[in-house]
Amino acid sequence: MNRDATPPGTAPSPPGTGHAALAVDTIDAAAAVGAAGAAHPAGAGASAAGGAGRDAPVTAGPVGLVGLGLVGHALAARLAAAGCEVMGHDHRDAARAAWAEGGGRLAASPAELAQGCRRIVLAVFDSAGVIEVIEGPQGLLEGAAPAVIVDCSTGDPDALQALAARLALRGVDFIEAPLSGSSRQIAAGQATMLLGGDAAAIGRQGSLLDVLAPLRVHVGGAGMGARAKLATNLVLGLNRAALAEGLVFAEHLGIAPQTFLDLVLATPARSDAALIKGPSMVHGDFTPQSRIRQHLKDLQLMLEQARAAGQDLPLSRVHATLLQAAVQAGDGDLDNAAIIRQIRRHKTGGP
Repeated sequence: MNRDATPPGTAPSPPGTGHAALAVDTIDAAAAVGAAGAAHPAGAGASAAGGAGRDAPVTAGPVGLVGLGLVGHALAARLAAAGCEVMGHDHRDAARAAWAEGGGRLAASPAELAQGCRRIVLAVFDSAGVIEVIEGPQGLLEGAAPAVIVDCSTGDPDALQALAARLALRGVDFIEAPLSGSSRQIAAGQATMLLGGDAAAIGRQGSLLDVLAPLRVHVGGAGMGARAKLATNLVLGLNRAALAEGLVFAEHLGIAPQTFLDLVLATPARSDAALIKGPSMVHGDFTPQSRIRQHLKDLQLMLEQARAAGQDLPLSRVHATLLQAAVQAGDGDLDNAAIIRQIRRHKTGGP
């Protein structure tokens, strides 16, 4: 399997699409190990992280991490386990304090982070945060610009595509790398990374990306990682919502929640959402691995992109309404499985 390479013969964009045609290449780092010597012979190309030629070892200098929440901590754990030094930054006092208490090195600003780290990983809330971290006051570009920025957030595809173009003018590689999976799955190396960006730039960071996410799909150029993440998140979110509604319906029919979950997992109704989030719904454990307010943000981006394309998303509109109500009820920072709480709030007025 050719690691991180765009398949030859990829079709150009149809006229008027405004972005690259979808080109998918699946990368499995474990499967690629045996071929790594042939794909990247020792001594080929430059060795500097982010430079031309082959990628450097993941331990070749510290990695900067902006965003020390659930995803950031999961990524930091993977980097540390690989022997990589990590320096972190977060604008939130509580996140910085928790990071320092765990023994992590802190930078006072993204600019300071870029001074000591040529490779930067972002795990922030949205594209506005990404742009602020990179181009804002005391941002990554204020001092010595990094060689590469790997953005693991789920953001606005158009904004990220424009950002990548601006960074290219500064000689900075920008790799979209949103992750499909919970923070627990990310920490375990079970999440799938959806890559958007230049294939050569992605190839230069193969060792780093192997550590962050062994399972990766290179979807296309800048903006395509975010587009793919939004589309897959649409399906994932509706799977969770359908499971929650089914559990509530089954309860009203006299079927115990665990019994119903067992039935779902033994029938064609089975899904990864049921396998992973079903136990949380059954036991009422909504300790966050991902948060309702984060998925609501993604839903709003989905609906914006669909409106721009002239396509209605009727199920996602209903889903967004449910999540908005959940946030208003105070559940925004609970795990996405807590959508079942909002569905239980919906009563018809009958017995």
